[in-house]
Amino acid sequence: MTILPPDPNLAALRVTLARLRNERGWTFDELADHSGLSRRTLINLEHGRTTGSVTTWHTLAHTFDVPIEQLLGTLCDDHTPPGRKNP
Repeated sequence: MTILPPDPNLAALRVTLARLRNERGWTFDELADHSGLSRRTLINLEHGRTTGSVTTWHTLAHTFDVPIEQLLGTLCDDHTPPGRKNP
């Protein structure tokens, strides 16, 4: 029997991206200028039309000067992350 992992919490990932952008007071155009990513890519990420690549999230982590775990860790917000035991 195959045990599948829980679905990632993509909504939390989008919320984290929006929060970080709003904390800096950046528009999508300004985030595009700071990150080198296209405005359309950023809109699609934040609105959940795409999940992006590891490279995209790596770029955003550097742009926001946060550990990539702060961004991608939200994928496990509704379940126990791999490698951690439930208390």
